[in-house]
Amino acid sequence: MCGYEYNLLNGDPDNGVPPGTPWENIDDSWLCPDCQMPKTDFE
Repeated sequence: MCGYEYNLLNGDPDNGVPPGTPWENIDDSWLCPDCQMPKTDFE
């Protein structure tokens, strides 16, 4: 794991997640923008 931490206020707009999107509302197909690890591997 690369250490990436999702930030609710920033979202991940480069990967289709607008700011303010709660973690649980992000699709399971989302991949970490730093290491491409799937959301399902995050805690």
